Amino acid sequence: MGPFPLWSLQGGASGLPGANGSARRELKTHLTMNISKAEQRVLHLLAQGGAIRHERNEDGKLTKVTCITRDGHGFSGLTLALFRKLKRRGFISSRDGRPYRITRHGLVSVRAQLDNR
Repeated sequence: MGPFPLWSLQGGASGLPGANGSARRELKTHLTMNISKAEQRVLHLLAQGGAIRHERNEDGKLTKVTCITRDGHGFSGLTLALFRKLKRRGFISSRDGRPYRITRHGLVSVRAQLDNR
């Protein structure tokens, strides 16, 4: 099972929408996902209020990403490959050119960790 919602169709004898006119959809979310340690570290920093700043070249391609904690410190564990993986899986997003933040899907997927301060 993957990270995508599973649709369960309940209805008539055939189970297809429209059978007996009583087809219903139930959304079941699959909460357990395989997330690497590096992904967990970055998502945890973002869940605590951090952000990912990005720089683009003249062609509009990403050239540099920097993970900034809520305290303003830099995190060196974020690479372009890891950034692309997080973005592709829908764990982070950016709006209107602002820094990337964790999405609701990312919050649900990251494991709870103690904050060792």
